Amino acid sequence: MASAPQSQLPLFYNALEPLSSETHVNFKMRQLTQAKFLVGQHAIPVTVDEFPLVQRHFPIVFTEGDDAVPLALMGLNEGTNVFVDAEGLLTEPMMYVPAYIRRYPFMLARLRPGADELSLCFDPTSEGIGADLEGEPLFDGGQPSEITKNIMQFNESFEQAGARTAQFMRDLKEMDLLMDGETTIQADGIEQPFIYRGFRIVNEEKLNDLRGDQLRKIHKNGMLPLLYAHLFSLSLMRDIFSRQMQLGLVPAQLPAV
Repeated sequence: MASAPQSQLPLFYNALEPLSSETHVNFKMRQLTQAKFLVGQHAIPVTVDEFPLVQRHFPIVFTEGDDAVPLALMGLNEGTNVFVDAEGLLTEPMMYVPAYIRRYPFMLARLRPGADELSLCFDPTSEGIGADLEGEPLFDGGQPSEITKNIMQFNESFEQAGARTAQFMRDLKEMDLLMDGETTIQADGIEQPFIYRGFRIVNEEKLNDLRGDQLRKIHKNGMLPLLYAHLFSLSLMRDIFSRQMQLGLVPAQLPAV
């Protein structure tokens, strides 16, 4: 259910191009009213900075594998997002939109493997950026415009939050707090329950048993409320399932063997 992207490019991005004051001096950016790139995307990466807000709207789970990352679930089945329609319009205007979504089509990336410096890049296939658009100019007199400076600042903040998230995940691994997750949902009128696996969650029993240095550590570094935000968010699994049922997006049950 919660698999990390396998392609070389990050989720959503079809290509990456460094933003240049020479090549893109006439480029503009327009605010999109639709997020077509979200259609069919059921799991979105989130940072620990966002856990307190995300947990009000989406279940937070962790991917499997050594390099686990936290995800907000916008659907329980791959190819299903119950918060956007077929055109990419958000169906819940008041919901929290994760920063990973809001940064698109921009991101900071290394232009060469091993390079220390990160450069502001964008997805040239995005409908929200180009030379022939009505929108906000990205450059003014050959220099980054105010909107470009704001984009850069947002992406820098996102990278910093990403570093904090990576440390959070290292701490979880060190304390061996993650375990395989499973959610079983019995739908009305359907004989077989729906069982969802393929993700990891915090082992609440192990968390409650922490003592001494480990307990002091998670109190001091602020991990404890983040861990409980994740655990509280898991109750939303059933809400997501109900949305899928209402939209007819629950897979047909296979007959029992």
